[in-house]
Amino acid sequence: MKFVKILFLAIGISTFGQTGVDNQLAAYNFPKIKSSITMPVTIPLSELSNMINASVKDLVYQDDSYTDNNNDQFKVKVWKTRPIRLVGGTSQNLLIEVPLKIWAEKGIGTLGVYTYQNTTFETVMSFNTTVTFKNNWTIITNTQPNGFRWVTKPVLDYGRIQIPITSIVEKSLKEQQEKFCKTIDQQMATQLNFQQYALMAWNTFLQPFNISEEYNTWLKVSPVGVNITPLKFYGNQINATLGVDIYSETFTGNKPAASSPVTSVANFNSTPTVADKFILQTTANIPFTEASNMARKTFLNKEFDVRDSKVKVTDIRVYGVDDRVVIEAQTDGYIKGTSIISGIPVYDETKRKIVLSETKFKLKTTNILQKTASLLFQGKIVKMIEEEYGIPTQELEETSRKSIEEAFNKEYYKGLKMNGKVFNLKPSKILLSNTGITAVIDTNASLKLLVNGF
Repeated sequence: MKFVKILFLAIGISTFGQTGVDNQLAAYNFPKIKSSITMPVTIPLSELSNMINASVKDLVYQDDSYTDNNNDQFKVKVWKTRPIRLVGGTSQNLLIEVPLKIWAEKGIGTLGVYTYQNTTFETVMSFNTTVTFKNNWTIITNTQPNGFRWVTKPVLDYGRIQIPITSIVEKSLKEQQEKFCKTIDQQMATQLNFQQYALMAWNTFLQPFNISEEYNTWLKVSPVGVNITPLKFYGNQINATLGVDIYSETFTGNKPAASSPVTSVANFNSTPTVADKFILQTTANIPFTEASNMARKTFLNKEFDVRDSKVKVTDIRVYGVDDRVVIEAQTDGYIKGTSIISGIPVYDETKRKIVLSETKFKLKTTNILQKTASLLFQGKIVKMIEEEYGIPTQELEETSRKSIEEAFNKEYYKGLKMNGKVFNLKPSKILLSNTGITAVIDTNASLKLLVNGF
């Protein structure tokens, strides 16, 4: 249906006062609608693992002196054998494993004469990290040692004598484990920064962007608050969802001024779930020229009986006067003249058409006798118009749906992609301008902001 043209995409439309809009449309007070944008955030634990591994050298600890620690005659070196591994727990906690290889050498003797023997063995050092997320965006982690799991136990073999050195090794490992706890907490506080995602979402829409080059239409979003769901810990990732409450404004004509970016976001609200519905209004315009063409296809040359005589529609056109659509039909035959049927346009949800209500009739003819027959004629032609005339909205709705979803599924900024889907839409109000009929379409959709790479 070529007559359907999307006039502008209005996401939470505000009051229009810009140029390029017909007077009656400009005077319509579009509501400023509060909506929400959701932003799912996933932090792979592999990323945190990489960060912690980068901060912990392969050679974790080294003691090259026999005589330190009260002449303990003991040397030790500790290496990571594999990357440090993080696993999500079930109580907002992380389980951390550090696999280690240990070389140890111990001297046995008296009076300064010692026999030395070395050995290599492996263990897995375990930690438990609890995570607390405060609404001021502060992440607090508390990492505690969770013991060792020996892969091979440390034993020195002197032939006939085998000496276990587990207690000596554990003393050194426990000291290193305490240091590990501090390192892990420092790195977590730096890397688990959810405010950066909120800032990213907040500042993304402060710069108006063009959503319709054809109609020079701009979208401007004003965030007003952030909600966030509790952190969810899985085996290989941490999940949370940010919900950004917004007001949206659409402008036509000149690009509106951008808002100043923010460097921090106010405290968030903790909530079990965040709203994922984006309420918007779209408008579509049907020019009166196309409305007239539709009427001609329906009624031109159509005949009906009046008092055993024929009346034929020879021409028809559609235009607007104030808040009424006017259908002006030229007829020939028993009634020769101009029939003017006007009505207030409304949306019929059952027919999925824009139809006329509260119709009025007027006949212009020079034949006085025909005027006396106009009451019967009026009943027939008005009934015909009311039953058969209407502007189908199915394609109009589908065109609007397509336009919205195209605008909702783009990467407007590098690394940030919008992802949206329209659930339902229907015309709620019909407006008249000097040139055509404008349908205001209420739309329910979802809109997400995805961070590429997470």
